[in-house]
Amino acid sequence: MKIAVFAGSFDPFTLAHDDLIRRALPLFDKIHIAIGVNSAKKGMSDIEARKKGIMALYHTVPQIEVDAFNGLTVDYCRSIGARFILRGLRNATDLDYEEAIAQNNLLLAPDVETYFLLARSGKAHISSTIVRDIWRNGGDISHLVPAEILQTITSS
Repeated sequence: MKIAVFAGSFDPFTLAHDDLIRRALPLFDKIHIAIGVNSAKKGMSDIEARKKGIMALYHTVPQIEVDAFNGLTVDYCRSIGARFILRGLRNATDLDYEEAIAQNNLLLAPDVETYFLLARSGKAHISSTIVRDIWRNGGDISHLVPAEILQTITSS
């Protein structure tokens, strides 16, 4: 079985994340959306709210599992039998950053391979950091996050 892990803080999970997942579905038998826990960061919403929103978004997609984890992504991959890490690239800066992480992950876990998907045109400008900034300053983020995610943000 081809299992991939799409790990991140997903604070919040955006339309760009959703686009990447939907495009990756034909490539893998199962995709685990893994929310990394960073206790030093104060997010827009807590881990459980993020998990709830993502689960609501994919409630009809049996290939998707949503979980939270601590520690290294490669250790999480091994714990669930995943041999692939899925990452999105918006630009050359992302490529440089993600390539370094992928190379180090290969040293830590040679059996776990990173797959990159390029951001689709019209989605590359979306980042969780920018969405958080717009939200904190009272701006409208409804065109940047799925409705299920917006609902969990506004109710928490």
